[in-house]
Amino acid sequence: MHAITIHATIIYMINRLLDFLNASPVNFLAAKNIACELEKAGYRHFDPREALGKVQAGDKFYVTKNDSSVYAFHIGHKSLAEAGFRMICAHCDSPTFRIKPNAEILCEGGIVKLNTEVYGGPIMSTWFDRPLTIAGRVIGKGKDELNPKTLLLHVKRPLMQISNLAIHFNREVNNGVKLSKQKDMLPILGIITGELEKGNLLMNVICGELAIKPDDILDFDLYLADATPACTFGVHDEFISSGRLDDLSMCFAGLEALLGTQKADVTKVLAIFDNEETGSQTKQGAGSPFLAGMLKRIALAQGGSEEAFYQAFERAFMISADNAHAWHPNYSEKYDPTNHPVLGGGPVIKFNAAQKYASDAVSAAVFSEICRKAGVPSQRFVNHSDVAGGSTLGNILASSIPLRGVDMGNAILAMHSCRETGSVADHTYTVKAFKEFYK
Repeated sequence: MHAITIHATIIYMINRLLDFLNASPVNFLAAKNIACELEKAGYRHFDPREALGKVQAGDKFYVTKNDSSVYAFHIGHKSLAEAGFRMICAHCDSPTFRIKPNAEILCEGGIVKLNTEVYGGPIMSTWFDRPLTIAGRVIGKGKDELNPKTLLLHVKRPLMQISNLAIHFNREVNNGVKLSKQKDMLPILGIITGELEKGNLLMNVICGELAIKPDDILDFDLYLADATPACTFGVHDEFISSGRLDDLSMCFAGLEALLGTQKADVTKVLAIFDNEETGSQTKQGAGSPFLAGMLKRIALAQGGSEEAFYQAFERAFMISADNAHAWHPNYSEKYDPTNHPVLGGGPVIKFNAAQKYASDAVSAAVFSEICRKAGVPSQRFVNHSDVAGGSTLGNILASSIPLRGVDMGNAILAMHSCRETGSVADHTYTVKAFKEFYK
């Protein structure tokens, strides 16, 4: 009975993750869905333009920035100055293609393709020959020019496709082809059926989905997204296949842990940033002073001083949660010979001698102990010394908030592909570790 209960719990947890992935094709929708879950759990929305007022133990609230980043706070019984805070941070953006202004390009036969630009660093070839859709935000007229209205868009059907050139016209395609971002990566939207559709095909879709008129639209931030639902696969359904596992799976694990733990002595913080894939240097990214400003406001609202704000940093701990590279059975030579995490092996602590990750021996020891107490395994990742690696949130955030912290994530395959592969077991392990951290 106990094993059946555990199995049912895991299935429920993974189905919630899949639902979240399917409902969050872009950063704006991910932020909205996270905010909705927070609201259901009793977190109130705070408008940072207003005064924060007095903050008391047990208060739960969240703020958003740019419709694409979310910061949740559950105030502990001890003040920030006395106990610091425990923070999990992740990012909600993923590599994709942004639709440019004046995007429609009319081609022979009435075929319309869309002009796009690359966002982040996608594996471009993985976007070919698969059903795609569009999602993002549309900006409409508001009460005045400084306060336009934001409408979120998610077309929930296959709408377009980036088609490969037939092998008959490119016999070298299987030997490696250099792709042009401007020429090769433009999706086919449809075929116009009359004069009124010329130049209006995309706008007709937007207006039809949102039930608005073209004259009401001022601008948009729209992106391509895979239209195929997330799923599990493998003989035992042990793998997860989806776009945007990097880093929505970590966002959702942090959310599950935050909502799954009760009141604590230490203040709990969940920070979901945007624009990690393009460097984080935006008002809604990890390089922004926005989060530091919110923490300072909380410290002052607890009756503390600016000194209390700095004391809080010295007593705080951060988990920077961004997925790691799983060992690939076809490319073992690309990995460090002694530090290559595997799918299903537990959360991965990431190290880099050039300080691209925040982890050091102290913070790694802290997180390892958290995993041990939670009853989950942990792994280590270091790049092969001849293979350059990427960077993530930890050190960027630490440049504005000097925190002790660790960079970690779940091991996945095909990072930045249109569809990545993760592990069911690793997701459950990470949620357990995050809950232990927040206790």
